[in-house]
Amino acid sequence: FNPVPEVVHPAAPEPYRPPEIPQPAPPALSPISMSRVFHGIMFDAGSTGTRIHIYKFIQKDPELPVLDNEMFHAVKPGLSSYKDNPEEGGNTIRQLLKIAKKTVPEEDWRRTPVVLRATAGLRLLPQEQASRLLKEVKEVFDESPFFVPNNSVSIMPGTNEVLAWVTVNFLTHLYSNTRRTVGILDLGGGSTQITFLPKSKKTIQSAPSSYIANFNLFNHTYQLYTHYLGNGLVAARLSAVGALGADVDWKVFTSPCLPKRVREELNFSGTTYKVSGIPDYAGYKLCYYEMMRVIKGIVHQPYELKGSSLFYAFSHYFDRANESGLISRGGTVEVRDFKKKAKECNKMSKYRTISPFLCMDLTYITCLLKEGFGFKDNTKLHLAKKVNNVETSWALGATFDYFRNLNIH
Repeated sequence: FNPVPEVVHPAAPEPYRPPEIPQPAPPALSPISMSRVFHGIMFDAGSTGTRIHIYKFIQKDPELPVLDNEMFHAVKPGLSSYKDNPEEGGNTIRQLLKIAKKTVPEEDWRRTPVVLRATAGLRLLPQEQASRLLKEVKEVFDESPFFVPNNSVSIMPGTNEVLAWVTVNFLTHLYSNTRRTVGILDLGGGSTQITFLPKSKKTIQSAPSSYIANFNLFNHTYQLYTHYLGNGLVAARLSAVGALGADVDWKVFTSPCLPKRVREELNFSGTTYKVSGIPDYAGYKLCYYEMMRVIKGIVHQPYELKGSSLFYAFSHYFDRANESGLISRGGTVEVRDFKKKAKECNKMSKYRTISPFLCMDLTYITCLLKEGFGFKDNTKLHLAKKVNNVETSWALGATFDYFRNLNIH
């Protein structure tokens, strides 16, 4: 079993072979102990918060382990907010490790690996500040009773967030009895990602070679279309108002996407930005034009997205749809539903009491899906925070990677 992408970007795409999901039962993961029950702890250090995923597996040899359950918890703000105070950042990790100690039986602590991967927030920091934060986290890990593997704390390359595709398709039974895969859309605070298994030869041939990632699964090579870029939700807000990279001292950045009298502070990657609305000009149309400038020309449109394949969308896609009443606990919507909500939001003041950024965010999501990725109005999106009661993120796929490579006694 090898769920981890071995990312290769060839100079020219390999000859196209229609994707198939092989059916034989996969081999067992490399044994980490003789126990049939084992745990793994994965920290996701994102731009807006740090999340801990504590997984419990049951090994049923010789088959793939069964994921029995997950304990999930998050703290805010993200590690990058502690760039000038790494010790305090380390304390947030200690808080989460206390939860791990309560969740994992004490007799299993010594052989339960603990790993942290940082994403967009730390990628955007100067190297010296990011290194100090990671060094502090490693020291906190070393104090803990858990197993600390080599390279247990690092910044994850953006291309490795493709592991979210592995997670979602694992949870939707890709590896058991179906040949159908689903695409994924992830929208964090600092970055966004699209990954799917192309059905069309033209999608592979027309995409930039760096967007086609080959990886092995069940000794079969898959060619995934995967594009990771920095336009997460908070980053997009700041790009829209011209704040990213600008001098922030005493400056207030304005936007027609914000309610007229609002004045807010946005914290991103350790910097505080002041933003406000524009008198008399707030509204969907002007906001949409502003968001067009954010995404135009930097987001590639895959050929086959003009069709209507099913995609799972999570993180802020789910959060904003839930907050606006588009969904309650999840469900399938169409791209046009985001557009409808964005227009409605800009006309009705009740939405602004939820968050001053809600209308702005719904407009950005609409623009990203339509003008950026090129989805049609009737493309179906399954919005989910969890699949089979497990958080939808790259963390589970990354945990499989560690169990494949570790041999803990």
